[in-house]
Amino acid sequence: MSALETPRPAGAAETFAKETFDCRVAFAEELTALARADSRIVAVCNDSVGSSNLGAFQKEFPDRLVNVGIAEQNMVGVGAGLANAGMIPFVCAAAPFLSGRATEQIKADCAYSQYPVVLCGMSPGMAYGELGPTHHSIEDYAWMRAIAELTVMAPADPQETRQAVRWAAGAGKPVYMRIPRFKIPAVNPSESRFEPGKIAMLREGNDVTIAAIGTMVSRALDAADMLAQQGISARILNVSTLKPLDEETILKAARETGRIVTAEEAVVGGGLGGAVAETVSQHHPVPIKILGVSGFAPTGDTQFLLDHFGLNAQGIVKAALGLLGKGIH
Repeated sequence: MSALETPRPAGAAETFAKETFDCRVAFAEELTALARADSRIVAVCNDSVGSSNLGAFQKEFPDRLVNVGIAEQNMVGVGAGLANAGMIPFVCAAAPFLSGRATEQIKADCAYSQYPVVLCGMSPGMAYGELGPTHHSIEDYAWMRAIAELTVMAPADPQETRQAVRWAAGAGKPVYMRIPRFKIPAVNPSESRFEPGKIAMLREGNDVTIAAIGTMVSRALDAADMLAQQGISARILNVSTLKPLDEETILKAARETGRIVTAEEAVVGGGLGGAVAETVSQHHPVPIKILGVSGFAPTGDTQFLLDHFGLNAQGIVKAALGLLGKGIH
């Protein structure tokens, strides 16, 4: 058994919930460390120095941060131009505006041109809470996944964020990466290493697979603890790379557990659930339940919205029990 497959001990939900972390801090610290070692590292933002946590980077490297103002299409174009000139740009902006307003530039200037631009979607999902659907980035997985030659990632905790940022800096190709705003617990073993394009099995299980991405991974682990109390063995997969998808691990889970729940802080169509369904339906069909956002959100803070759409441990447990033909105890 590898380090990534170490079963999570009973009661770990309480342990993990005691301390949570802002992944933007890990992102900014790693980016600054990379910039100290490599003068090609630059940051580009859209009047979002504060929300992207780039204050320290700007102070240390004032001539290596380009703030284009509220002009997301131009921001991505500037990033592509810098990459064409031999720089390694990290283009940082609130995820709804980066993915929504600049989709054409991401497609044509970055992906089609194959420039090594790291597109950092800050505060994704429903992190902006009460600001409403205009500020919720729940379609980005589907939009970005549809663009050819673009890697799409969502680290699940600070450690994985640091490793993913370091990998992206040296990848030599365009990458879209979600960086969560609200605090989340650590979920990966301390000795684990981020492998792009690979799914990490955080917990073994034979009855049902729960494949989660980003902020949903910690909730999936909590759900597994709750299911274990009912004698149900849930396999937990951390899908940190949505594209390219690790189809081998998904199909192995389908064969060995016979049913899959997917959980994502995104719309139910076109994201993780869509990718998993496309894979298993063509190679090894099994029952699937896709958990995500089913429409425009009502007004409320982030936790309220996650609960509203069943994107919590209880919602994941309900979905798993449904696939197993069992009721909630």
